[in-house]
Amino acid sequence: MEKQNKSIHEFDIDLICEYFLEIERQGPGSKEVTIKALSFIDNLKEDSQIADIGCGTGGQTLTLAHNSKGKVVGIDLYPRFIQKLNENALKHKLQNRVKGIVGSMDNLLFNNEGLDLIWSEGAIYNIGFKRGLQEWHKFLKKGGYIAVTEVSWFTAERPREIEEFWTDAYPEIDTIPNKVRLLQEAGYIPVATFILPENCWTDNFYAPQVAAQETFLQKYVGNITVEGLIANQRREAKLYLKYKEYYGYVFFIGRKI
Repeated sequence: MEKQNKSIHEFDIDLICEYFLEIERQGPGSKEVTIKALSFIDNLKEDSQIADIGCGTGGQTLTLAHNSKGKVVGIDLYPRFIQKLNENALKHKLQNRVKGIVGSMDNLLFNNEGLDLIWSEGAIYNIGFKRGLQEWHKFLKKGGYIAVTEVSWFTAERPREIEEFWTDAYPEIDTIPNKVRLLQEAGYIPVATFILPENCWTDNFYAPQVAAQETFLQKYVGNITVEGLIANQRREAKLYLKYKEYYGYVFFIGRKI
């Protein structure tokens, strides 16, 4: 029997990349939220090294560069995302400070203790929150920062439908206090934790997909895989509107001890 809940990553990677290529954000977020998270980072200088892991097409990468000092390297598995990031960096005259590189977050090639800041919005779940915090720790200098967004439960209990959906899509989903504990256990001082506003999901992530979905369906008329992908995205959006008081993205910011 085909399972009811599908993670988007169960679909064809090239189709996922193509679908999200023309959407500014590949996950919930906003410029304001990125800037707010940056306000807790106090160690950046002109020669600081910043890595944006799982950067997508670089919506938040450019915001990082515009609002901080140092050089930013964006890492993503999809070459077309990285191509678009580099094109946008050139348009914004940031090519000397922003560079996109194709790579996998579970095989990073940074020097140990070479980074001042590791950033990852809506992407650490690809490797897992706990594993990402532990494995990326070695790349940070002492006193360096990590700032990631992670889907989390807001309440101790929630309706069965949304519990089953997210437990199936991402088994590591947990409450905010439990995520903070993992941050501490991985060797970071928890500096700040805050919930992303609802508009990061509705206005900035789901709304832009509406037109993109129609275009994609027209381009791939009769393609069952594409129809399944779009149906999956539409269902996720409906579930968010129905159960948004129970879960969402949370920014977790820590400093390496």
